[in-house]
Amino acid sequence: MPQMFCQVAIHICECFVPYAGKLRRFFLHPAEGRPNVLFLVVDDLRPELGCYGSPVITPNIDQLAIQSIRFTNAHAQQALCAPSRASFLTSRRPDTTKVYDLDTYWRNAGGNFTTLPQYFKENGYFTASMGKVFHNGTASNETDDYPYSWSVPAYHPSTTKYKRKKVCLSPDGTRHEYLLCPVDVSQQPEGTLPDIQLADNAISMIRNMSSGLKSTNASSHLPFFLGLGFYKPHVPFKFPKEFLSLYPIETIKMATNKNLPASLPDVAFETYSSLREREDIAALNLSFPYGPMPDKYHLLIRQHYYAAVSYVDAMIGRVLNALEQSSLADNTIIVLIGDHGWQLGEHSEFAKFSNYALATRVPLLIHVPPLLKTSFYQKKLTTFHFQDVFQNMPQQTEGSGKVSNAFVELVDIFPTIVDLAGLPSVSECPSVSHEIQLCTEGTSLLPLIKPVSAGAESMWKNCTFSQYPRPDIQPKNNTDVPKLKDIRIMGYTLQTKYYRFAEWLGFDTNTSKPDWSNVYARELYDLEKDVEENNNVADEPQYQLIIKNLTKALQKGWRNCKPL
Repeated sequence: MPQMFCQVAIHICECFVPYAGKLRRFFLHPAEGRPNVLFLVVDDLRPELGCYGSPVITPNIDQLAIQSIRFTNAHAQQALCAPSRASFLTSRRPDTTKVYDLDTYWRNAGGNFTTLPQYFKENGYFTASMGKVFHNGTASNETDDYPYSWSVPAYHPSTTKYKRKKVCLSPDGTRHEYLLCPVDVSQQPEGTLPDIQLADNAISMIRNMSSGLKSTNASSHLPFFLGLGFYKPHVPFKFPKEFLSLYPIETIKMATNKNLPASLPDVAFETYSSLREREDIAALNLSFPYGPMPDKYHLLIRQHYYAAVSYVDAMIGRVLNALEQSSLADNTIIVLIGDHGWQLGEHSEFAKFSNYALATRVPLLIHVPPLLKTSFYQKKLTTFHFQDVFQNMPQQTEGSGKVSNAFVELVDIFPTIVDLAGLPSVSECPSVSHEIQLCTEGTSLLPLIKPVSAGAESMWKNCTFSQYPRPDIQPKNNTDVPKLKDIRIMGYTLQTKYYRFAEWLGFDTNTSKPDWSNVYARELYDLEKDVEENNNVADEPQYQLIIKNLTKALQKGWRNCKPL
């Protein structure tokens, strides 16, 4: 039997052929009978999906949403790739991981924390990473945290090396590094794009895994944890040009709140530096730091973001269809998230890099497979037929599928997936946990997923916490993504049902602690009157008692908002 497991392991990992020999020992003790996990992370994806009420065409994600729990109020802990991913993959908040920039590796800074895939690996799962799951580079030790988190080295599409290359064709036939970059894929280097390669590789692995499992006894099922990190709609907006035809420019609408709020503190503003460095935007000679962006480009950016989302939807649809065709869908937990949001011209901002809800709020879908031995749902078979985004079909609405409006955070994902898979639950971290490898600063969402817990939301956490660093109170060239050594201010924000409150405080990166007595600025948005967060009322007299109470809540921290 051990020899048979080794053969299956090699077959499963055909796309990781150079590493197949390293897997022999791993597969001697499979975690039999456990569900698989497909973990989908989409870069810079805000809830701009059909299933969230958006006009953006996303039939494949919508199809997943109908068969999932859709969370409408999920927030990232920091609106930047590396800190957010380090946070939700360790279930620790940024002040614990000590990851605030794009260069810090949590094992060197915060502690030797066990990650979500690592925990599954330690419990007998084959774990594999494709694309951008961890933030690639120094933030994951140049290895995507292999071998701690993954059974084999991570797969990166070969075409990612062209991200900052001049591959965007202009009307005069010259090539440039543009923000707006719809392309003829056949004319791109290697004749493909990263997300196409990512989907191809994932499909190959799923098919190989399925055929390998069919060659052995059903009791020898080898469960997998497959992390897929899609690159779009992150800038630049480089995607197959046909997707742009889905969104004629005359149908695109401006953000309803495109102007810079007069009451916004300077420290809270992001300068959309990631756009300014692209040739097409640089040519506009925008005033620094506030712009504004010309209306023409405001519309073009929104159009290209929508097209990039539809492109990723098509790639996700291909992967889900392969999962169904391989007879693996009915025993696979599927989780889809954005790593943080993105502002599409609202408040005159075009990026993440802030504490606005548009920057922290993300889509979160959790699909519980019908063959999982639970009483969560009726055992209805999973169907993931590929949906062609170019076919006219009814658009899914935000009323489709099961919905939770509870406050949830991305740090909740780790303990949730663990509980769904039937692994030993992860305990809550104590107030000081740098020496503790495995614990959570989130809360398992299991009570919200079980339909028998219909009243769970009324007893759930009543707020979420996020934060964002700044180098100075005034916008600078490094305002959006300051390096650790340059961080002097931390903006902490608290989101409740009725208010979003933020304090921008002096911050010591050596201790990862704020100086609560050194307040540079405050923000308060009355969400009953101002759901778009356009009017900062922090200085208005009638709100001072509310600010006093929210300041106390902010200082008490996330534990004070835990479920009852």
